[in-house]
Amino acid sequence: MAPEKESNGLDNYAFGLEGRFCDLPDTKHKEKLDTSLDEDHNKLAYCVTDVPPWYLCIILGIQHCLTAFGGIIAIPLILSQGLCLQNDGLTQSHLISTIFFVSGICTLLQVTFGIRLPILQGGTFTLLAPSMAMLSMPEWTCPAWTQNASLVNTSSTEFMEVWQSRMRALQGSIMVGSLFQVFVGFSGLIGLFMRFIGPLTIAPTISLIGLSLFDSAGISAGNHWGISAMTTALIILFSQYLRHIPVPFPTYSRDRKLHTSPVYVFQILPVLLGITLSWLICYLLTTYNVLPSDPEQYGYLARTDLKGNVMSQAPWFSFPYPGQWGVPTVSLAGVVGILAGVISSMIESVGDYHACARLSGAPPPPKHAINRGIGIEGLGCLLAGAWGTGNGTTSYSENVGALGITKVGSRMVIVASGVLMVVMGVFGKVGAIFTTIPSPVIGGMFMVMFGVISAAGVSNLQYADMNSSRNIFIFGFSMFSGLVIPNWILKNAKAIATGVVELDQVLQVLLTTSMFVGGFFGFVLDNTIPGSKHERGILAWNKVHEDDSSNTLESGEVYQLPFGISSYMSSSSWLRYIPFCPPVVPSSLDGCGADTNALEPKQPLGHPEPSQIIVGVAL
Repeated sequence: MAPEKESNGLDNYAFGLEGRFCDLPDTKHKEKLDTSLDEDHNKLAYCVTDVPPWYLCIILGIQHCLTAFGGIIAIPLILSQGLCLQNDGLTQSHLISTIFFVSGICTLLQVTFGIRLPILQGGTFTLLAPSMAMLSMPEWTCPAWTQNASLVNTSSTEFMEVWQSRMRALQGSIMVGSLFQVFVGFSGLIGLFMRFIGPLTIAPTISLIGLSLFDSAGISAGNHWGISAMTTALIILFSQYLRHIPVPFPTYSRDRKLHTSPVYVFQILPVLLGITLSWLICYLLTTYNVLPSDPEQYGYLARTDLKGNVMSQAPWFSFPYPGQWGVPTVSLAGVVGILAGVISSMIESVGDYHACARLSGAPPPPKHAINRGIGIEGLGCLLAGAWGTGNGTTSYSENVGALGITKVGSRMVIVASGVLMVVMGVFGKVGAIFTTIPSPVIGGMFMVMFGVISAAGVSNLQYADMNSSRNIFIFGFSMFSGLVIPNWILKNAKAIATGVVELDQVLQVLLTTSMFVGGFFGFVLDNTIPGSKHERGILAWNKVHEDDSSNTLESGEVYQLPFGISSYMSSSSWLRYIPFCPPVVPSSLDGCGADTNALEPKQPLGHPEPSQIIVGVAL
């Protein structure tokens, strides 16, 4: 999953724009009290089917890439601990390049053949938890010598086999587990899953993803608490205290000539700004030898020259390819654990699709589009496993939130983001740059990121009646069990001894995966303890996914397949019964709002608004 799944970025504008917008009609269920607020939020410079000027697509695409950096980069860095790669910066850079490359491909597949909304794909934390649980099994414990930088020869056959064998085991489990998501999506079974899963299942599942990773955050931050605290403070300062403060920036338009425009840069890139500033301070402290140069002294790991050779060793161009770490292996325990993460990812993505549709001026996604989107995400996980990212893919809600900030809902912008991520994955130096970020800086970022993930899970309880003793019991018991049981199993690994090795491994992975334990108890108790749908939050939960807005564009125009595929399919009557095939495509368009010309590509010249947007996102 992406961090902060519940955030839609609707709290304020990021740019002070004037001019003609694509106005979306008010929903028929809105209260009059919210009319003025919704009026502002329902202004789009470009709707989902619009094609902005190419330079605007590139610049906004770069912003979406920067927005996703935090989550995408964090996953390989966390996995490196379980893969015994803490002291191999060059391989870490290869993993970062690979996950960028695959995320770009999956984004292009999703926008072109999947849900067809402007939604970016990237690594998911829901698969990170079971992956780390799998790598914590006794047979995958890292040899002691891999933890000592002086004893590690990264080019030796022995060391390469240590981490590649673990990666291959992850690859195989992810590939097999992703087939389940492909089946659920393209068969239309996702609706059946949604019927039995509500807030009291989702809340502990998502919250425990963040809480279970506290150890990784503590280890990284503990290498220098001062640097990590500074990073955390900077991210909090930018994202919470300064987000409403605009930064005047010079811009030019034909009407107003040279003038300044307000840019809410702290709201757009708080994590990137916080990491960059802390990174720079660590570089200065390293340059002037303020940080200790003795590996045995506290604070040594905050230096920026520890992996200085990575930049020189990393190739300028490297093309990731399937099976680059060897032939994947499959274990039953790994597959079962990955399935728990896959199910969580699917449910969250459905919510992201609806949020993305509202923010991009599209009608709510029909069933066939949702089925296709989930199926393509499963295919993305399959590709991620084949390429060897050690992870899968999911929809990034913080990029959905960026649509609400920029007011540009065009899917061509996300296409540009996908192409840019593929390019970054090919340039080996790009991944190498991020491996030089000091460990305490990463730890400071984890402190914020994992905390937000935990809170995003708890926020699902807003739909349930938390004055109910039933709901309090279910949530409290699920959360506490999800912390206690995995912790005890990790400390008593030999306690599970059924006599069947495969069953022992399955139980070991499942019972050490906090999100599975908490989600399992939440699901069972919520569906067996008597309670009304209102009390359980099912009614409010389902209402979020209902058609609560007027169709701003014909559904067929947005969600039909490209290249005339939909027209071909509509000629065969039997294809209409396939869950992921669109119905007959209507020939007319309602337009975006009242303006039927809004669907035409905006003119790149003589239009002042894009230039102002460019100045904002260029920061």
